[in-house]
Amino acid sequence: MKLPKSLFQKPENPLEWYDSHIKNSMPDIPDQMCISCAKCKAILLTGDLNENARVCPKCGYHFRMNARQRIGLITDNDSFKEMNGNMRSKNIIGFPNYDKKLWHARLASGENEAVVCGTAKIGGYSCCLFVMESNFMMGSMGTVVGEKITRLFEYATKHSLPVIGFTVSGGARMQEGILSLMQMAKTSAAVKRHSDGGNLYTAVLTDPTTGGVTASFAMEADVIIAEPGALIGFAGPRVIEQNMHQKLPPNFQTAEFLLEKGFVDDIVPRKQQKEYLTRLLSLHQRRPEHGSV
Repeated sequence: MKLPKSLFQKPENPLEWYDSHIKNSMPDIPDQMCISCAKCKAILLTGDLNENARVCPKCGYHFRMNARQRIGLITDNDSFKEMNGNMRSKNIIGFPNYDKKLWHARLASGENEAVVCGTAKIGGYSCCLFVMESNFMMGSMGTVVGEKITRLFEYATKHSLPVIGFTVSGGARMQEGILSLMQMAKTSAAVKRHSDGGNLYTAVLTDPTTGGVTASFAMEADVIIAEPGALIGFAGPRVIEQNMHQKLPPNFQTAEFLLEKGFVDDIVPRKQQKEYLTRLLSLHQRRPEHGSV
């Protein structure tokens, strides 16, 4: 005689069935659909955040943007023309695993390097533009980053164009050793030649702008503005405290602190930056030489 399989089965508990059914029926929301605000902890839909220029609609916290998002927000439609976009870093000093890090950085950012350079129009005014990419090794400055920015300033000097630069960086790229530190001097010299030609350079400091970038072209602009809450400095707060053996003031190295101390000229929310930059460009337009057509 064949016994039924259900004979030895434990009777189902209706409550257990209910719990299991409810758990399995809960919607599965992918992580990329929502994001938590680092400041107010509000849960935001990624699509809504992107439509609001990646600024929290509840508290105004400025999330980081990638370079292409920034270019799309600031420049006139279809006006951006990239320069030297195919330049890539190499493992010039044989640093261990640097090639692998570069490969992952390109994959994570979709860019060949940690800065995107080119010409554009902002509010109808022509300019040269560079935007650093935080997703590429936190915008660290290596030889290619320095070379691209230098070439951009040289082009702007030759064609008497203003330069607008958006900085975000963890500093010089240690995987390239002293060669990365040399970019501080090289870019600074290019900025000086551009300034000597009577041209405007405006820097927009975003979170974070630190290290060798802060110690060179980020703080050498004619007009320096920052986004609200951006971290700006050379060494990090913990490093400074450990060396000075002193507690730092509240909000030390924030954009607001630097504005109070006179290191930046203004703090401009992201959604107002295009209008602000347009006004600056209009005030600093190069007039034709006397007698020229």
